[in-house]
Amino acid sequence: MTVSTFSKYVFTALTGLVALSSVHAGTPEITFEPYQFEASDGTTVDAERGAYKVSENRSNPDARDIELQFVRFKSTSDNPGSPIVYLAGGPGGSGVGTARGRRFPLFMAMREFGDVIAFDQRGTGWSNHIPECETEHRFPLDMPLTAEHSIPVLRQAADECSAFWKAQGVDLAGYNTFENARDIEVLRRALGSEKLNLWGISYGSHLAMAVLKVMPDDIERIVLTGIEGLNATVKLPGRTDAYFQRLQMAINADPGAAEAFPDLAGLMHSVHDKLEAQPIATTFTDSSGETITMTIGKLEMQMVGSFSIADPATAARLPGMYAMAAAGDLSLIAPFIYENLRRDPVSFRGMSEAMDIMSGISAQRLALVREQAKSSLLGDLLNFPMPHLVGAFGLSDLGDEFRAPVKTSVPTLILSSTLDGRTYPDAAAEAISGPAVQMVVVENGGHNVFMQSPEISDLILRFMHGETVARKVTLALPKFLY
Repeated sequence: MTVSTFSKYVFTALTGLVALSSVHAGTPEITFEPYQFEASDGTTVDAERGAYKVSENRSNPDARDIELQFVRFKSTSDNPGSPIVYLAGGPGGSGVGTARGRRFPLFMAMREFGDVIAFDQRGTGWSNHIPECETEHRFPLDMPLTAEHSIPVLRQAADECSAFWKAQGVDLAGYNTFENARDIEVLRRALGSEKLNLWGISYGSHLAMAVLKVMPDDIERIVLTGIEGLNATVKLPGRTDAYFQRLQMAINADPGAAEAFPDLAGLMHSVHDKLEAQPIATTFTDSSGETITMTIGKLEMQMVGSFSIADPATAARLPGMYAMAAAGDLSLIAPFIYENLRRDPVSFRGMSEAMDIMSGISAQRLALVREQAKSSLLGDLLNFPMPHLVGAFGLSDLGDEFRAPVKTSVPTLILSSTLDGRTYPDAAAEAISGPAVQMVVVENGGHNVFMQSPEISDLILRFMHGETVARKVTLALPKFLY
């Protein structure tokens, strides 16, 4: 889809018309069948499994149809409101899979307000029609990862996967957030609902904001956390450094942790500098019992940091891991790096990479990211492999108009956490605004804050009842290991 084509679509949606023939041409039928839903804790509940078909790429008349699926939990109310659609994060997360996990009780509680739909977005879970592409490319174990060597390998692998998917009949250009948002509009019409409620996290918030641009008059209420604005697929390294300052404040509130880690940023910089100057070869046993020797450098250590800071519970282990690394002990870190970064050949799932690439980044923001990355603790690796794969797979982004901030009159609850190392309160305020937006700062909360405390669930339910909620919630500090 070209930027000019997207601009035409967005202009129509923003004026409230949504009158493109391709949007309203034929509402597909949803098929339902009874489904016994089982959560990961063994709890079962009667539900329905739904499915409907859409075009894989509405801008390509030759694109194949794909089937989108979801689970519907019927409302417990005698007078239910609009359906509530759960939008998973990632991109690439499964709404159905999420409902099976720790958030299952909240899915059940939300039935008080309407039917709850655990939706698998195109390219995810039950709605995935993209075969995984595994390439022959591997990163050698006797050399540390470096951007200079790894990025060209990733882009070569992307070229191979692009050809592979084309041969499989996959139109990867259809896996963008605008098409994803239009799937939600089709779902609304197919359900026969005047409006929908949206409930999402992380990339799910990104998608929800796109939905607001596509169908601004058809949304009743919104609950979001881990806010990823339409212009924030790639986070600013400077804001990640500000997160580490907040993490240091949390450390300082624990006398033992404060004594052990008086300067976490300084410790991290020191470890990175040492590993950059002299990578360390370490030997360990992997999960299969095999003895592995691998060389670790600065980039791998920065990736460990990136993987660890989403939530306070994992961030609380990070200072101790860096202290061990400073002493030359990589015994805890090496198996993790091997299993997640070095063991397997380069592979791509398709949906997650395409969604991020096509949401994209403006030239101005990319320049700012690169400048801040020069001195930032984690460089530009928080969203790896973005922005490194910008333009890969032959995909173009959706343009600056797509990435413009959202202004809405829809009652919206935004939960933004101070110890969320992936999305940040100041970025949330930039992403979405409006007279009915309630922005709640969760002190000591993390990226996956929904189930971090019963207080959060209570706050969400009160908002769904139409109440004005507190603008600040304080949760317990994490327990640092030292």
